[in-house]
Amino acid sequence: MQRRSAIKSLATGAAALAFTGRLQAGNQASDKVEAALKGNIHHSVCRWTYGHLSLDALCATVKKLGFSAIDLVGPNEWSVLKNQGVDSSMCNGAEISLVKGWNDKQYHTTLISNYTTHIELVAKAGYKNLICFSGNSNGMDDETGLKNCTEGLKKIMSLAEQKGVIIQMELFNSKVDHKDYMCDKSAWGIELCKRIGSPNFKLLYDIYHMQINEGDVIHTIRDHHSWFGHYHTAGVPGRNEIDESQELYYPAIMRAIVATGYKGYVAQEFIPTGKEDKEKTAALKKAIRICDV
Repeated sequence: MQRRSAIKSLATGAAALAFTGRLQAGNQASDKVEAALKGNIHHSVCRWTYGHLSLDALCATVKKLGFSAIDLVGPNEWSVLKNQGVDSSMCNGAEISLVKGWNDKQYHTTLISNYTTHIELVAKAGYKNLICFSGNSNGMDDETGLKNCTEGLKKIMSLAEQKGVIIQMELFNSKVDHKDYMCDKSAWGIELCKRIGSPNFKLLYDIYHMQINEGDVIHTIRDHHSWFGHYHTAGVPGRNEIDESQELYYPAIMRAIVATGYKGYVAQEFIPTGKEDKEKTAALKKAIRICDV
């Protein structure tokens, strides 16, 4: 309750100085809001990686750090985002699971029902992006998986187009974190996009996952950015902070993304290693500044 009271007090005092939601809130009334970001990258953070905070507290934290979007929040909690003036940059909740997805026809009936409902909810809430997953292979070959995904997803795409919702399939690595996941290569995902043939179906290009599975990140972004509708970050190896301890150089990657004309979100999805809330918040602050090119 003290945290919430402080947030409300600071928000009231700063209202006259607010600019696009960047100069509001903080964890304590005495905190200073960070300097404005450059505006070339639209920043976000994945809710699950900062699950030690309540959603209210995470909203206050991201606004204090100068941005106003959170990934992977479902309909049951959108009211919290609305109250805080924070965007749901990638909606979830329609999927069955990461391993049971569109590549298996036995799940199509459920998925079509779920996504039909959620497309309506996303549009009504004024949001744009809704995540989906291929599912695991379970012995299925890539071509059969492509055919099954295409068949199922095409049944929801006309509604997505009508409502202005973009369905985004996430690329995962299958070497370390998601063994047997089918959509583990950008080429496979791009082929799926081509077969579906809708401007409202894109790939969520997870930089961490694709560095592990195929590398050549900047070259891939430059050549194939038209198929990518969203980006996630994390450090390699370990999925931790995107700092000097890991192999990816995110300023160059962000500059490559900006050069493509991309106007969507880049969401931090690293797992902070700090033990205290203050350390974890500092890690997020540093990551945002690293990516703010």
